[in-house]
Amino acid sequence: MTAEASQTTRVPLRERPNLPILVSFACIVLLLLVGSLYSSSFLSPEYLVQQLKVASFLGVIATGMMLIILLGQIDLSIPWVVTTGAMMASAATAYGPLGEALAVPFGILCGAAMGLISGIGVAYLRIPAMIVTLAMNVIAQGLMVAYTGGFSPADSASPAMRWLATGTLVFGVPNAILVWAAVGALAVFALTRTTFGRAIYAIGNRESAAYLSGAATQRLVMAAFAISGALAAFGGVLLAGYAGKAAQSMGDAYLLPAIAAVVLGGTSILGGRGNYMGTVAGVILVTLLQSILSVMQIAEFGRQIIYGLVIVAMLLLYGRAKALR
Repeated sequence: MTAEASQTTRVPLRERPNLPILVSFACIVLLLLVGSLYSSSFLSPEYLVQQLKVASFLGVIATGMMLIILLGQIDLSIPWVVTTGAMMASAATAYGPLGEALAVPFGILCGAAMGLISGIGVAYLRIPAMIVTLAMNVIAQGLMVAYTGGFSPADSASPAMRWLATGTLVFGVPNAILVWAAVGALAVFALTRTTFGRAIYAIGNRESAAYLSGAATQRLVMAAFAISGALAAFGGVLLAGYAGKAAQSMGDAYLLPAIAAVVLGGTSILGGRGNYMGTVAGVILVTLLQSILSVMQIAEFGRQIIYGLVIVAMLLLYGRAKALR
């Protein structure tokens, strides 16, 4: 890369969106205080650990979504990639000890394959990400309905899946939280310390400039979608382990929350700017918001309306900010 291009790729890393992160954490504190008015357990250590455990599933999925949004793209295949990962991992357990041992990687591999296909469509065929990922979501839905005959899957989660989602390993901390921490640490390292991460930011700012600087933009976009699919499927594997089995449409509840968590944390939905700590804050904020809305008995359609309004508001905010640069 030229010196000018290298400087361009570093700019988004230095411009850390501290204000959105601070606002997100302030909102987390506010939600906890509001929740404590309904129940004193909202501030108990047990409740906070449980909420972090629930947030970890969304956190793994949102990590992949953040990669895609940093590119200035969107991944609408999340719902049924999550479900496919859960179903395929559970299906592998029916093949004896070897199937149980390979259940988790098999589920992740299925998600990576679907993400790879979407990435090829976006990077090489130049199909808009919204179209190709929506098509992949429908294809995955059709395949899973055909596999199950339209009924709830009979396969159960493997012991390893249950242990990852519900077990504890270190000082009573749920394994699901540790898994999210490990995924997050890898994401931070990749985005801040590798050429891959700098190129992701550069492509999100201006793909043509990144290409002219020597970045293999097509392969990077394809790889980002594959990683997003793998992480979505991994989230499904964890959800299946948490519930004991996979279920039809279990990923439907994670599309808008994943997008909302990423943009709430300050990642520009137009690409090129973002900080993983903001995504962590956004995930916790969305999880607490879901909990409080449940306590307040807000219907599911009301929650979806709230997520949609958040996404539109952040799009307007970051759209103006980017236009002024």
